[in-house]
Amino acid sequence: MSIREVSGRPTAVFLDRDGTLIKNQHYLFDPSGVVILPGVRAALGRLRDAGVLLFLFTNQSGVGRGYFTLADVERVNRRMIELLALGDDLFTATCIAPERPDEPAVYRKPSPRFITEMLAEHGIDRDRAWMLGDAPSDWEAGINAGIRSAAIVADPAVDTDRQRRETLGVRAYPGLLDWVEAVLGRRADRG
Repeated sequence: MSIREVSGRPTAVFLDRDGTLIKNQHYLFDPSGVVILPGVRAALGRLRDAGVLLFLFTNQSGVGRGYFTLADVERVNRRMIELLALGDDLFTATCIAPERPDEPAVYRKPSPRFITEMLAEHGIDRDRAWMLGDAPSDWEAGINAGIRSAAIVADPAVDTDRQRRETLGVRAYPGLLDWVEAVLGRRADRG
């Protein structure tokens, strides 16, 4: 059974940033280090064109640890938006969770708080919403919010979270565009 048969067309997608949309670089705070992953621009464009609401949901413990500031994270996000060239309003809302892992989680994934707030605020059906990311905390945030989760695993050779993903019942895709094609159907553009 395909994802399309199981879920229908999504109305909202919550997206992790590092390792899902851009190259995962340890504690990225310099906008010049932003590298968009292959297929991401095409994937986000297709989702937007299909009327899907896009939400950016990123843990940034470097802020809580004092390695960089929230303003640095916002500059990185702005650079990502510039490179994607899909408009400043690409994301309906953005959540930057600055908590350290040893602090009580308010928004830090796997907390579902941002997702549940956005579902309520925008009247989104949980059955038509997804959380996509490269880490267990991403998938668990979706599951904790009662929505579907999918894993973006660019390199199966270094898939260190495979057992956790399989335990959670989360399916893996090599890139965001692969997931979009599974849900919306294939198109020729893979840019």
